[in-house]
Amino acid sequence: MTSFAPTDNGHADLSDHDSFLAGAPYNTFARMRCEDPLAWSEMKGGKGFWSVTRHHDVLELNRNYELLSSARGIRMEDQTHEEYLARRTFQETDPPEHSRTRVLVSKAFSKPIVAQFEDQIRAICDSILDDVLERGSFDAVKDVARQLPMRMLGQIIGVPDTDLDWLVEKGDQLIANTDPEFTEHVLDKADTDAYRLMPFRSPAGAELFDYAKALMREKEKRGDTSGVLHLILRPNSHGNLISENEFRNFFCLLVAAGNDTTRYSIAASLYALANRPALLAELKSGDNQMWETAPDEFIRWASPTMHFRRTATRDFELHGKHVKAGDKVLLWFVSANRDETAFDQPFDINLRRTPNRHVAFGQGGPHVCLGMWLARLEVRILLRELVKRITGIEQTGPHEFLRSNFIGGIKRLPVCVHQ
Repeated sequence: MTSFAPTDNGHADLSDHDSFLAGAPYNTFARMRCEDPLAWSEMKGGKGFWSVTRHHDVLELNRNYELLSSARGIRMEDQTHEEYLARRTFQETDPPEHSRTRVLVSKAFSKPIVAQFEDQIRAICDSILDDVLERGSFDAVKDVARQLPMRMLGQIIGVPDTDLDWLVEKGDQLIANTDPEFTEHVLDKADTDAYRLMPFRSPAGAELFDYAKALMREKEKRGDTSGVLHLILRPNSHGNLISENEFRNFFCLLVAAGNDTTRYSIAASLYALANRPALLAELKSGDNQMWETAPDEFIRWASPTMHFRRTATRDFELHGKHVKAGDKVLLWFVSANRDETAFDQPFDINLRRTPNRHVAFGQGGPHVCLGMWLARLEVRILLRELVKRITGIEQTGPHEFLRSNFIGGIKRLPVCVHQ
């Protein structure tokens, strides 16, 4: 059955994934920022939640992990404590536990280390562009935006290229588990109780874990201890090792989050170029300084991770509302990144926007995205290589959005290019 996006009349149901079928309901977020910046929403089949929509509030509350905890889940849906313990990654922990795990892998994603990937990324981009530009017409998401982060993921994890499509398909089943195009186990449409202890409540988690175990056994046979997976398996500062369950969940997170958010940032960038011709001309004539600021602006505009949920650890007051301990509080990054009080003309793309205090990477808090330097570099190199080789790009058919209120992005974008 085809789902049709309802018109955003300023009162969209944020708990309904169908409300996001035409993209984020920006009219609703604009009204909430103006009239009700800490709004209560009921949730069908679950507990209601508070929505934080202003940039200032999102930035401040994201820092305050003592007040708003990640240790009860980061997505809107409810979990039992048993489900939380089974499915949690280090994203769903608070400092100091979060910090001890993060330090094991943060070096692998640091700016200096990521900068060493530049030649590899450029080579992958050239290969992708050689293929699609020869054809002239293609799906910009499937053939470009999906390809680059997928191939880089393979190099970071250390897996054969032949396995990449399968890995990304499983990652899609996890993070896009609300879209029937990507999974048979749609979170709000099918009975997923049998998988309630799996990452993202999906059987794909078990398949990915079996793959990870086999991969690590093969690497150990070869004496290969390189890569991010071996870093996470090292003892932490207290000499403790992560459990098998924690390793499973980390691997699933790496496959899902390490691919999808960058894919949808690239997809949004290509959509913008195809529909705003002046951007292409500006990029073509841009200097190095502009290429430093442009990737962050495209990522702000895309805002692929639309929210993270937190749980109040104690009662508190904000904007005249009383939040109780145990309440779910959603930080809407996608709304904060369109806040008129934080960004001049936020719906425009200003390639030289400085400063750009967007929160697409969860800035300000302890959970800031590990992959942010890699995402910036991938967006910059791909766009820079693309604009060198084309004179125009245009959309040739309707685009489609992911059915999700968690990850926002264009999943299909037909385009043609002119050289």
